[in-house]
Amino acid sequence: MSISANNFSSIPILDYSLLANETGRDAFISQLRHALVNVGFLYLKNHPVPQDVVDKLIGHIPKLFDLPQEAKDKIKMANSEHFLGYSRLGTELTKGQVDQREQFDFGTKHKCRWQKGDPDYYRLWGSSQWPDEALIPGFRETLEKYLEEVADLSYKFSSLIAEAFGLGPNGLAHFYDTLELMQHRGKIVKYPVVVEGDGQGVGPHYDAGFLTFLLQASPHEGLQVQNLSGAWIDAPPIPGTFVINLGKALEFVTLGIARATSHRVLSPKGNAPRYSVPFFQNISLNIRLTNEVLEFPPEILKLRDERGMVAATDSVNFSEFDKEPSGRVNLMGRVKSHPETAEIHYPELFKEIFPHGYSGKASAY
Repeated sequence: MSISANNFSSIPILDYSLLANETGRDAFISQLRHALVNVGFLYLKNHPVPQDVVDKLIGHIPKLFDLPQEAKDKIKMANSEHFLGYSRLGTELTKGQVDQREQFDFGTKHKCRWQKGDPDYYRLWGSSQWPDEALIPGFRETLEKYLEEVADLSYKFSSLIAEAFGLGPNGLAHFYDTLELMQHRGKIVKYPVVVEGDGQGVGPHYDAGFLTFLLQASPHEGLQVQNLSGAWIDAPPIPGTFVINLGKALEFVTLGIARATSHRVLSPKGNAPRYSVPFFQNISLNIRLTNEVLEFPPEILKLRDERGMVAATDSVNFSEFDKEPSGRVNLMGRVKSHPETAEIHYPELFKEIFPHGYSGKASAY
C-alpha cells in the first residue's frame, strides 16, 4: 500500500468544548477519529484542567531547576526503586546521542503494593521524592493537584477514543485497574540552550503506554512529529492547550488503527531554556495485551487500511508487548533508560539486560 492523501503537514487542533452538545460532540468524535488514525498527535484546547492550576505549575518550574544542586541531588532517582526523582543533564541517550535535558520524575499519589513473592514490576509504582518544602513552598501541592486533574482528563479522553473507534464509551476501561491500584507519571523537563549544532533535546522515539498529555510550558519551539512519509512536522506551543499523542500499547491493542507517532525535541535557540511537562497515562501492570482482542466495526478497520503504510523511522520501538505483561514492559523500559538506578534496586534484571555492564550512559526509550 502507498501513503494515502491523509498524510499530514500540521497537527490538528480539537476543541473539547464541542462536547457540550450533541452536534458538537459528533463533530469532535469525527475529528478525533481522523487524528487517531492518520496523525497520532493532536492539540486539545478548552480542556477541563483549570488554567490557574496550570499557571501555578508553570510559575514553579524555573524555581525548581534553580534549586541548589545539593537539594536536587538529595532526591536523585537512584534513591528510588520506583524510578522517581531527579536526573542530571545528559544522563540519557537516544539512538546513541546524548539527550540534552535535565528532569524530575514524579507520580500520582500511590502506595506501593509490592509484597514478597509479588512480581518485581509491582515495585515500579510508589511514592515520589519531593524537594524540601521550605526551598520551594507550594510546589508539591500544586503538582499533585495538576497530576490529579490531568489523570482525570486522561480517563475521560480514553473513553472518547473508545467511542471514536465504535467500541462504546467503556470499550477501553478494562485496561485500567481501580483508582487505588493505578499510578500515572509526570516529568518536568528543562532543555538548555545548545550553542553549537541543532542539539538533541530528546532523540526520535515512541511513547510506551496509552496516552501522553504534554504541557509545553515555555514559548520555545522544538517538538517535532514525523508524518506518514517520514518528514518532520513542527508542533509549536499553543497557549491553553495540551499536545496529546498515542503510545505503542494503544497502537498494539487497536491492531494498528490508533497510530503511535515518532517524535523528537530539538534544543532551544536564543538565551532561555525550554520547559515542558509530559504526563504519561499508564494501564494496569498485570494486563497482557496479547490476551485483549477488541472487535472493531468494518468501517473503522477500513480507515486504517486507507491510511496506507507508515514510512520507516529511526525511533526506538517497543517489542515486548507481544510476550510480557504491561508492568514488565514498563519496568524493562525504566531499566534501559536508567541502569544506574536499576543496578541498585533490580540487580537481577539489570544483569539480564546488561550482561556485560553498561558504559555509564543510559539508552533512553
